[in-house]
Amino acid sequence: MPTTTFTAREFNQDVSRAKRAADNGPVVITDRGEPAHVLLKYEDYQRLSGCGMSLAEALACDDGIEFDPPRLRDDIFKPIEFD
Repeated sequence: MPTTTFTAREFNQDVSRAKRAADNGPVVITDRGEPAHVLLKYEDYQRLSGCGMSLAEALACDDGIEFDPPRLRDDIFKPIEFD
């Protein structure tokens, strides 16, 4: 998902272009060179905020994020030694 950047001035001069860019991904709006706001499609906002979604639904959701945690080594657990 590509991110597009607009200065605050560019955004104010052409809001329609920013809205079209948001159809393809987030639009970062900068103020004095620093990121200040993000414009998203409403459905992307809902997905990110988890509006109306239960924990089970969120865990079952396949949104393309891969998560493959490393396996624990067998030697990580050691018996307790009492003196």
